[in-house]
Amino acid sequence: MERVSECCRGSVPLVLSGNEQCQSRERKMALQCACERGDGQNLVTEDVTVVEGDVATISCRVKNSDDSVIQLLNPNRQTIYFRDFRPLKDSRFQLVNFSNSELRVSLTNVSISDEGRYFCQLYTDPPQEIYTTITVLVPPRNLVIDIQKEVAVEGEEIELNCTAMASRPATTIRWFKGNKELTGKSEVEQWSDMYTVTSQLLLKVGREDDGVPVICLVDHPAVKDLQTQRYLEVMYKPQVRVSQNYPVQGLTREGEPLELSCAAFGKPQPTDMRWLRVDDEMPQHVVVSGSNLLISNLNKTDNGTYRCEASNAVGKSHADYMLFVYDTTATTEPAVHDSRAGEEGAIRSVDHAVVGGVVAVVVFAMLCLLIILGRYFARHKGTYFTHEAKGADDAADADTAIINAEGGQNNSEEKKEYFI
Repeated sequence: MERVSECCRGSVPLVLSGNEQCQSRERKMALQCACERGDGQNLVTEDVTVVEGDVATISCRVKNSDDSVIQLLNPNRQTIYFRDFRPLKDSRFQLVNFSNSELRVSLTNVSISDEGRYFCQLYTDPPQEIYTTITVLVPPRNLVIDIQKEVAVEGEEIELNCTAMASRPATTIRWFKGNKELTGKSEVEQWSDMYTVTSQLLLKVGREDDGVPVICLVDHPAVKDLQTQRYLEVMYKPQVRVSQNYPVQGLTREGEPLELSCAAFGKPQPTDMRWLRVDDEMPQHVVVSGSNLLISNLNKTDNGTYRCEASNAVGKSHADYMLFVYDTTATTEPAVHDSRAGEEGAIRSVDHAVVGGVVAVVVFAMLCLLIILGRYFARHKGTYFTHEAKGADDAADADTAIINAEGGQNNSEEKKEYFI
């Protein structure tokens, strides 16, 4: 930020010699009047922000110079440079440029103790003064991630803490898991002029997090791309998968061989793997060799669910294979054999042939019901017409038949009364 000097204002102190301090009241009033008239030159400078250990450059510039003397003072009001002469013995201050319109000085190896206000003075009538502020930034001394558990089990919640020590100003800590940003909780502690920030992250881990880096990244004006990371190590129970090696495609027919293989992956790697039959004992002619299961000659008694189980230090998992043996002449589409892993049990496959049989039975039952209903209605309809014409059948001629048909119901009722 650029500053322009003000003269003879109460808000800006003047550094005057002993003789000037003894000036009469009239002299001070004259200086004040000169300032109010706008007389004098403009003194300009800017604030400086510098990282600890770097170089700060202070520039005192004069607009419309009249060869007046320029000097630079430190926060303790000690003269650093008077024109091009350096009374102060601190060799870190070096003259960069001196002219009638500018005094530029560099300060090397800046430390926190150098922070404060530095004053540019111009010996005019009246004298002018302006200050520039040096702000020293301190990057974090160290960035460390502490993890609660070096090795976690899937489903656990672990705690990570990232600490950025001794910075100025306080840092902002951000968390990432891979490329995904996470939210932590930060606490700030102040020691003298320095700040220590600790951020806590609670993370529930799964098997997909194994080997994924957790990154602690620092946002601070004194440093760029400062980060540290830890790789997660997560243990998880096996993932099991059953595959059919033979027949590669098509039906599992009676008399043909069947070969299944079981693959299991976990951390740690599964050490115990076994085959079993879920709904019955394993047939004696079944051969199990390591992770493979072989039936050399399939028959109908082999139908059932075959399970591969694998376990490690974390837990146990399994995958099921549902076998249906077809006739040697079968040409329908093969059943879908499920080999998915499960905790309590695998989802079993649906046999297309069974579904087709159920549909056929339902259709046949509906046809039978329609036939029975049709015959029932037809029988009752014939009986109605027979009763209706019963009186006409016994008539001797056509006229008598018509009379009997119209009054047939009454005659019938009379007959009923007669026999009762």
